[in-house]
Amino acid sequence: MTTGKKKLQDAEDLVPAAEAAKVAAPGEQQVNLQIHLRKIPLLSELNDEEILRIKPDFRIRQYAKRDIVLQKGAPGDSLLFLLSGSLQVVDITEDGRAIGLRMLQPGDFFGEIAVINGSMRSASVVALTPVLVALLPRATALHLFSHSPSVANRMLRFLAEKVQRDSEFRALLSIHNTAKRIYTFIDLLKKPEGDGQAVVENLPTHQDIANMINTSRETVTRTLLALTQQGIIQKGQHRLIIVRPDALQKLVQS
Repeated sequence: MTTGKKKLQDAEDLVPAAEAAKVAAPGEQQVNLQIHLRKIPLLSELNDEEILRIKPDFRIRQYAKRDIVLQKGAPGDSLLFLLSGSLQVVDITEDGRAIGLRMLQPGDFFGEIAVINGSMRSASVVALTPVLVALLPRATALHLFSHSPSVANRMLRFLAEKVQRDSEFRALLSIHNTAKRIYTFIDLLKKPEGDGQAVVENLPTHQDIANMINTSRETVTRTLLALTQQGIIQKGQHRLIIVRPDALQKLVQS
C-alpha cells in the first residue's frame, strides 16, 4: 500500500511536457521531459493539495545560450525557476555596459521582487548556457507566499541571504586592487569539497567574470593563470578546483 501511495504522489507532482510547453512563445521547441515539482527547493515541502492546485499553472520554456530570459522594465507577471543550465542577472549602465550582478544555478528562483511588489523587472537575466525555465503566474505565486508556511519561510530565508550576498558583492566592488577583486570573487563562489579543497561549479566565462567585477577579460585570464602557476587553483571542465583554499584566503586578506 505504501508503495502504491508513493507512486500516486510522484505522479501528482509531475508537470507533463506537452502540457507545460503548450503556451511557449512562437519558435520555441516543446520540451520532452517531465518536471517533478517537489524537486524544486522552494516547493519541496508542499502537500498534495497544494501541488495539485499549482500544477496546471506551470509553463516550461527553453532558451538558447545568450538569449534574454527576463528583460529589465518588463512586467513582473511571473515567478521563474531555473530547471537546468546557468543564468546571469545583469544590469545595463547608461553607457551601454553590461554589469553582472549574480549567477543563477538549477534550483534557484528569480523575479520574486517584481512579483511581490507588482512592479517592473529591475534587471535583466541572460542565459549563459542553454536553459530550461519554469514560469508560475504572479497570482498563483502570491497565493503560495500567503498560504503556504513552508514557501513563506523559505522565501524569507532566501531574501535574507540575498541581502547578505548583495552586501558582500558591494564590498567586493569597492576593492581598488583588481587582482584582489578576482580573488575575493572566487572566494565568494567556492564551496567546500573533500580533502581540504574547495570548488566553484559552473564557472562563468572570463568575460562574464569581468562584467561582474568591472574589469577586463584579459585581466581575469592573467590573474587565473597566475593562481594556476602558483598551484592554488586547477581548472576543470566548467569548474574551478581550489587546491589550496588557505593560500587563496591569504590573498583575499592581504
